[in-house]
Amino acid sequence: MVEVQILTTPGCSGCATVEKMLDKIKVKYAVIDVTKNPKILEKYPIMSAPGIVINGKLEFVGVPKEDALRKKAGKNEG
Repeated sequence: MVEVQILTTPGCSGCATVEKMLDKIKVKYAVIDVTKNPKILEKYPIMSAPGIVINGKLEFVGVPKEDALRKKAGKNEG
């Protein structure tokens, strides 16, 4: 099973877009507010949100194309 985390900041519209994409492709995810959990930035030093971590690896910074997100999340079928 794939583990997805969205590294977010308050009011991040791109983060909401990524959440909608993941909901659409039926991938469960955790949302981590980096302003409330700044230690996460030591592991994943993003300069802008969203950061998308898949199975412990920072895969995207910013909003990816849906097909790229689908591929990385292992949801190649539509």
